[in-house]
Amino acid sequence: MNNILKPIILLFLCLSIACKNKPKEEIPKTTKTHKEESPVSGTLPFIWEGSNIYFLLTDRFKNGEATNDKTLDRTKKTGKLRGFEGGDIKGIIQKIEDGYFNDLGINVIWLNPVVEQIHGVVNEGTGDTYPFHGYWTKDWTKIDPNYGNEKDLKHLVEVAHTKGIRILMDVVMNHTGPVTDRDPVWPDDWVRTSPQCKYKDYESTVACTLVKNLPDIKTESNQNVKLPKTLLDKWKTEGRLEIELSEIDIFFTKTGLKRSPKNYIIKWLTDYVRELGIDGYRVDTVKHVEETSWSILAEQAQLAFTEWKLKNPDKVLDDNKFYILGELYGYGIDAKRYYNFGNRKVDFFAYGFDSMINFQFKYDATQNNYEDLFGKYSKALYTFLIGKGIVNYISSHDDGKPFDLNRSKTYESATKLLLSPGISQIYYGDEIARPLIIEDTKGDASLRSNMDWETLNNDDTKELLSHWQKLGRFRRDHPSVGAGKHKIISKKPYLFSRKYTKNGISDKVVIGLDLLKGEKKIKINSVFPEGTVLIDQYSGIETKVFKDSVMINSNYETVLLAQKLANK
Repeated sequence: MNNILKPIILLFLCLSIACKNKPKEEIPKTTKTHKEESPVSGTLPFIWEGSNIYFLLTDRFKNGEATNDKTLDRTKKTGKLRGFEGGDIKGIIQKIEDGYFNDLGINVIWLNPVVEQIHGVVNEGTGDTYPFHGYWTKDWTKIDPNYGNEKDLKHLVEVAHTKGIRILMDVVMNHTGPVTDRDPVWPDDWVRTSPQCKYKDYESTVACTLVKNLPDIKTESNQNVKLPKTLLDKWKTEGRLEIELSEIDIFFTKTGLKRSPKNYIIKWLTDYVRELGIDGYRVDTVKHVEETSWSILAEQAQLAFTEWKLKNPDKVLDDNKFYILGELYGYGIDAKRYYNFGNRKVDFFAYGFDSMINFQFKYDATQNNYEDLFGKYSKALYTFLIGKGIVNYISSHDDGKPFDLNRSKTYESATKLLLSPGISQIYYGDEIARPLIIEDTKGDASLRSNMDWETLNNDDTKELLSHWQKLGRFRRDHPSVGAGKHKIISKKPYLFSRKYTKNGISDKVVIGLDLLKGEKKIKINSVFPEGTVLIDQYSGIETKVFKDSVMINSNYETVLLAQKLANK
């Protein structure tokens, strides 16, 4: 960077002399830097509350190993997009290694559950379906061979960590997979098969099955239960019965927990943290499990994470604790910290959860302009949600009414999602406008199409992706974007600042949206001191604060300003 700085310094020296004969209000001109560089990447500590999550379905993202496309005799013809398509853990690793996620500013990858799924086929009225999505567990102790194996998952975590990316593992404790001719029901002391949930009150939401033929784990039970014979037989056939039983004995002896259904599952889920260094959980179906059960999972996961760190000091990324994100279906920030069951309100944040998916973001993003949206979310995070977080999204795997179903507001989607206070969650393909309406599909299969990497050859797709990348990298590099306090500078042109100061970390930015193309004067509002060199990460232009303003001459309507650091 020294060769670049020299002419800049000379330019400013010349300007300082020439300014004696110029009007005082004139602002120094701007200069260009390398657009591709992220001048502040990796300079600030990772902060979960301002992170940028990428959620993907492993089977639909990228096929990295063709030999595992057909496993476990899952050969029946299915409805469209209701069988395994070939995506796997190795495919994710390939995209991490080639820099796709870093270019997009991703610092957390949330992947669907990858434990072994039921072997049989299910017909939900939408066509024969295999468990490609990962939410129909058969065996919590093994990785499904269609995705890969534990060695692959371990490698995924290691490669991600070398790129500064954390891994969120999606976990299910509420239910097993459906019963099929190849997947018998678990014993009565483990599951209930009725009644089906009515959602009228707490009891009819928790002690029930989500849908027909989805056995509900009796997570309320504190009774010792025996392991299912079918599971023991499976482990014996696979040659690992003695190892599994020995590890179970060690876990329950060490923890003092009852050998209840939920505690067995907690043991199996925390093994992935203890052995692989998983950074956090995305927890499925939060409201369908007693809140006290989640406290036990959170406690044991944190102990497992601490144990992994102690055993792998050379692999530890930072001092962050294990992170738990909950899917409390229907929760939105208007409810503050509570979910209302009708006859009871529960603050699930108090039972081990660090953040919740915010299901109302898509409505707020539709109904509000930028300032109303940003102001509302900043206020929430700095009042009733202090110390906790929310995860915003514009589309997902099971939301049939996303913010932009027809992909007609792709740029607005990126801007509102990535610049809103809170954690952002990109659903795979948002950044390239992957279609959410697929002909001849039924139900949520339309939301779960294959990632089409060939579209990256299209100029329009490249331009859209570039917009997501610039905003994403800015969010990643500046925790103030997602976790800082929002303050408007001016309505027209629309300018605002974000400031974050916590635990010895300080960060601040100034952002402008819907600006005029060409030369534009940006008021700084004393966010940065006079003479500070700033860089607009959207255009790659450097400028200098003069009389509380800067000049940016670009063909873009967006400006992302932050201080240029001396070591970059």
